Amino acid sequence: MSAIDWNALFTAAEAARQKAHAPYSRFQVGAALLHEDGQVSVGCNVENASYGLTVCAERNAIGALALAGGRLRAVAIVVDSREPTPPCGACRQVLAEFGSPSLPVSSRTTEGLRADWTLGELLPFAFTKAFF
Repeated sequence: MSAIDWNALFTAAEAARQKAHAPYSRFQVGAALLHEDGQVSVGCNVENASYGLTVCAERNAIGALALAGGRLRAVAIVVDSREPTPPCGACRQVLAEFGSPSLPVSSRTTEGLRADWTLGELLPFAFTKAFF
């Protein structure tokens, strides 16, 4: 399997972030998911006046991955904040549906500061189909 081109993933995530609909928080997030076959699915956060209906960038990208029939290989996130931000708890759980604990997850700020984790580090006791 070839190396992950994180620069290309961050470029795709940044392009998605710029299209985020975040009029309430003004916290724009873009995500790019690398499929095992090399394709990339992207998503941005889409806020709603009824805050509970907001959908995160990572979950929107997972929807695109599912539509493409892809298998998840890596996650890149770009955030407009001072610190790299990991996926929220709901996104971590959804990522666990499509990725293993060794799934690489990397977050970068618009200024280039980066942090890296595995999904297992972010969600050590994921609820998965292994329980039933």
